[in-house]
Amino acid sequence: MLVPMTVNDFIDRAAAVYGERTGVVDEPSQPADPLPDLTYAEIAALAARQAAALDELGIEVGDRVAIVSHNAARMLVGFFAVCGSGRVYVPVNFRLRPDEVRYIVEHSGARVLLVDPEVDEALSSVTAEHRFVLGRDDGSLYAPEGATPRPWERDENATATINYTSGTTARPKGVQITHRNIWTNALTFALHAGVSDRDVYLHTLPMFHANGWGMPFATTGLGVKQVVLRKVDGAEILRRVRDHGVTFMCAAPAVVNAVLEAAQSWDGEVPGRDRVRIIVAGAPPPTKTVARVEAELGWEFMQIYGLTETSPLLTINRTRAEWDELSTEERAERLVRAGAPALGVTLSLSPDAEVLARSNVVLEGYWEQPEESERALEDGWFHTGDGGTIGDDGYLTISDRKKDVIITGGENVSSIEVEDVIFSHPAVTEVAVIGVPDEKWGETIKALVVLAPGESVGEAELIAWCKEKAAGYKAPTSVEFRDELARTATGKLQKFKLRAPYWEGRDRQVN
Repeated sequence: MLVPMTVNDFIDRAAAVYGERTGVVDEPSQPADPLPDLTYAEIAALAARQAAALDELGIEVGDRVAIVSHNAARMLVGFFAVCGSGRVYVPVNFRLRPDEVRYIVEHSGARVLLVDPEVDEALSSVTAEHRFVLGRDDGSLYAPEGATPRPWERDENATATINYTSGTTARPKGVQITHRNIWTNALTFALHAGVSDRDVYLHTLPMFHANGWGMPFATTGLGVKQVVLRKVDGAEILRRVRDHGVTFMCAAPAVVNAVLEAAQSWDGEVPGRDRVRIIVAGAPPPTKTVARVEAELGWEFMQIYGLTETSPLLTINRTRAEWDELSTEERAERLVRAGAPALGVTLSLSPDAEVLARSNVVLEGYWEQPEESERALEDGWFHTGDGGTIGDDGYLTISDRKKDVIITGGENVSSIEVEDVIFSHPAVTEVAVIGVPDEKWGETIKALVVLAPGESVGEAELIAWCKEKAAGYKAPTSVEFRDELARTATGKLQKFKLRAPYWEGRDRQVN
């Protein structure tokens, strides 16, 4: 028997088994009226009403629905309303500039655009055939109660989401994630993280980021209460852990640092001790940070490695019985590795030490970019663009990035894109953008700049120039002026040589 695996399986099970259980607690502080606490039966019903509304608009199976939103219960419902009716959800980073959002909406061919009220005015020039503001246009976004959407002939190989990611090109690429990808990722992630219906999940991770790493699906299918956090704040995370009994969350290293900082001034015992699991990815944090999570918070630290293109889980590193007698610092030294392959993942290394992966979580391809798809999936392996080593115990350590991508605060930034922006300044004749280590953000962006003869511009002016022309998080935090940039005989920049002085004394060239 072959039964198609789709996102419907998660919400159908939740509604049937945990229908009367609170499924989501919306963010109370947001410009739209928050949705009331919704049971899983109510989430399923609201998703059906949204799917029926898309029917009325003439949105067909396979059509794209883009959403630009902070974390919100309405966005969570959309995963099941849109994907679950055979359409394609396109979650967009709300931090992007209007022109960047416009490119994604147009490139994806989205017929419907949903925007959060907070970004509505800034994105007033970005539109689609149908445009709705979340919370304000609910009368159009959801059909009347009891409405039944058209049945969809379920297809596990259909594209469920297109997630745009920065890469080696100046323009983002649309990663096509199938229902089968989502299903495999959600189940293996939940298995390795030990998720159960006794858990309470805090959405610290943006839902737009690789579909919240698949946790909206895993937690729904297992009846986990989900608490929405709109904006990251260390003290507020601790308050949600205390008030809602949160047991696990996913986060970038910068979020971990924010919680550790807030814990320093927390009145009384830090909440969640011996209860909370924090799953971290984006860049390997320093050993000291991992040790502090255990010592100061009393939380369990896990690390995963993956990419948007892999749904994202490829490896997981969680403390194991063999490490119980080790000191906190010794455990931390083991936990900073990317981890062992997740169930169903096979890893290998290319001759030049690029990490290769094969799994059911690997993307279908890049939306309307067949050449990029062929390059990424060459020889039946997904080419991650990261350099690494695999130990005798099978654990992967990421040591370098072959792609020109910088991960700062959990966000991917294309160095080529930043270079294009800086190079557009009339005073600049050459530029190289690199990632350098940073204790708070993991890595931060540095621009090495050569000015044209007779031209003059300051560091602050160049940084401001970048912030005007690209999302703020893509701007360099420092600019270093040079007389020349070393190149090969063929004129190519060797960024590994440019990075080397800043990473001296470190085993890895990522942080």
